Amino acid sequence: MTLTWIRRLLALSAAAALLLSACAPAEEPPAAQGGSDALTWGTGGSYGRHQDFLDLLRRTYPDIELEFISYTGGNSTGYSWAQMRADDIPDIFITTQILDGDLAKERLADLSGYPFISNLSTPILDQVAIDGGIYLLPSSTAMYGIYYNQTLMQEKNWAVPTDFGELEALCREIRAEGLIPGVIGTQLTGGPFSAVFNLAKTGWLTTPEGVTWEQDFLAGDAAAAGRWEETMDYVQRYLDAGMFETDPEDRGNPQLILDYLGNRRAVFCTVIQTVNITELPESGDKLGMMPYIGEDGSKNVYMYAPAFYFGISKRLTEPGNEKKLEDAVKILSLLYTPEGQATFITGETPCVMSVLDSDAAPEGALIGDAHQALREGRAFPMTYVGWDGVLADMGQAYKEWFRDENGMDGPQCIARMDELQQGHLSRSEQLYFCESTADFTLEETGVLVGKALGSAAGADAALIPLGEFHDGVELSASVSGKLYAGPINTDVASSLAPGADGEYAVLTMTGAQLKELAQAGFDAQGDGNPFPYVLAVRGGGEPEDGVLYQVAALAQGYTEEVGQAYGAQVYKGSLRSFLSAWLAEQKVVSPGGNPWL
Repeated sequence: MTLTWIRRLLALSAAAALLLSACAPAEEPPAAQGGSDALTWGTGGSYGRHQDFLDLLRRTYPDIELEFISYTGGNSTGYSWAQMRADDIPDIFITTQILDGDLAKERLADLSGYPFISNLSTPILDQVAIDGGIYLLPSSTAMYGIYYNQTLMQEKNWAVPTDFGELEALCREIRAEGLIPGVIGTQLTGGPFSAVFNLAKTGWLTTPEGVTWEQDFLAGDAAAAGRWEETMDYVQRYLDAGMFETDPEDRGNPQLILDYLGNRRAVFCTVIQTVNITELPESGDKLGMMPYIGEDGSKNVYMYAPAFYFGISKRLTEPGNEKKLEDAVKILSLLYTPEGQATFITGETPCVMSVLDSDAAPEGALIGDAHQALREGRAFPMTYVGWDGVLADMGQAYKEWFRDENGMDGPQCIARMDELQQGHLSRSEQLYFCESTADFTLEETGVLVGKALGSAAGADAALIPLGEFHDGVELSASVSGKLYAGPINTDVASSLAPGADGEYAVLTMTGAQLKELAQAGFDAQGDGNPFPYVLAVRGGGEPEDGVLYQVAALAQGYTEEVGQAYGAQVYKGSLRSFLSAWLAEQKVVSPGGNPWL
C-alpha cells in the first residue's frame, strides 16, 4: 500500500471523526464570530470565470450565504498574498499561485481530512502537499506542450516523435518539403524562458538534485555555471533542428498558430498559451499537442498550470464558526465533483482539464496524451514561483540566442543567468521604496491613491471610486485593494492601482458641485446603485462651495454626463506609475498622514 493511499485512508477516518464531532451538541455553544453566517469570497477580478460554478452552488445549496469582496486591481495574485501576510483573507481564499507554502500552512485549514480530497488525482495532491497537509487545491488545470498540425502530419505519414533522434529526422523531412519544422512565440520573453526550462525538465531539473539546485540558486547559494551546460547544448540541438524558428514580426501566440500552422508554413509551434480551438479555421486542419521530447525518450514531459487554487481560512476552524466551516466544506466538496469541475471546462477551453482522478479526457481530445501524462507523473508545474524577478530578463537573453542577436549563445546565457540572479538578490532591499506603518482601510487607501493622482495631475482635488460588489458587477476603474503595514515595492503599488489604467481626466467644478458629486457616487451602470467615491483635497479639509476646483479622476471613473457637465480633459498617464513615484517620495505612509500640500 502506497503512502498516498495510507494518507487517504487516514483522511477518511479523520473526516468521519470531524463529522461526528460536528453533529454532537455542545454543552455551551460559543457565540458565533462576526455575527453572520455569510461566507466571504474574494473575487480576484475573476467573478465571471467562476459564474457557472456559483450558479451550480446556488442551485445545489440555496441556503449558503456568500458575501463577495470585489478586487479588480492590477495584481490579483500579489494582493491575495498581501492579504495572507496581513491575516486578512476571505473565508474562501482563491489565488493563482502558491507563493509561500509555510504561510499557507499558517493561515489556511488543512483539507487533507475531508473526503472530497480522495477525488483528486494523486500526482496533483503530491504536488500541492505541504509537510503532509493540503491547504490549497487547484480548481482546474491548463496543460502545455508543443502544438502541431495533426492533419498535415497524417497526410504526410509523419508520426509524432518519441525521442530526439526521431524528432531530428522528422525535422529533416519537413525541411525537405520546404516547410519550417517549428516556430516559437517570442513576443513575450516568458516564451523562450519556458521553452529552455521545459527542456531542462526532460532531464535533470525535475530530479531531487534539480529541485535542490533550484532552491539553492534562488537563494543565491548555487550557480547556473557548472550545472546548465548539458541543457544548453540540448537547446542548441533543438535550434539546429529548426524547432525554434522565431517570427520576424514578433506576433502574439494566437497569430503564430493561425498563420504558421493554419497556412501550413510550419508543422510545430511552441508557445506558453492555451488555445480556444481544436481546428484551424481557414484550412479545417486539426491541432495536436505533443510533449517536450527528451533526448532518449524516457522523459517526454508536459507542463501544467492551475487556473486557480482554492482554500479555506483557518479561522473557520475556531469555536463559533462551525456553521461557516460546514458551508465552506460543502462548497469545496461540490467544486471537486464532476459537475463542479465541468463548470470550468467548456468547448472554448480545450487545453483545460479536470483535476479529478475519475474524469477521463474525451476520445481524441487535444490534450488526451497530456491528460494521461499528468496522472502518470509525466507532467510538471510551469516554472514561475520564485523566478518572477529575473524571468523576463532571462527570457530576453534566450530570445537573443534564438535570433542569433548580440552574439548570445548557450554559454553566455548561463553567465547571464548567474549575473541576473545575483543582481536581483543584491537589489532585493532596494526594491522597497516606501513603508506603511499600519493597515489602511479601503477608504483610507482610496484617499492615498487620490493624493498620488491629484499630485501628478497638478489638480486641487481627486475623486476615486471604491470597488464594491454590485450584483455581479465589478468596477475595474476603482480602488479595490487595501494597503497593509509593511514595506512597499512596485508589486504592492500595482496591487492598489485600478485594473483600468493608462488615462486620467481633469474636471472643473465648484466646491459645492464637487461635494454633491462625491456624495452621489459613481452610477456606472445607470441603475441607481452607485459606487461610492472618496475625496482627497489638496490642503485637507472640505471644498469651499464658491471656489473653482480642478478635480483629477480616472478616465473611466465618472459618467459621460459628468464628463460633459464639467469639461473633462483626458490625458495619457499610468496611475500605477504615479502611485509608485508618489510613494517613493513619501518614504513612509500612514492612515491620516502624508498631507497633500
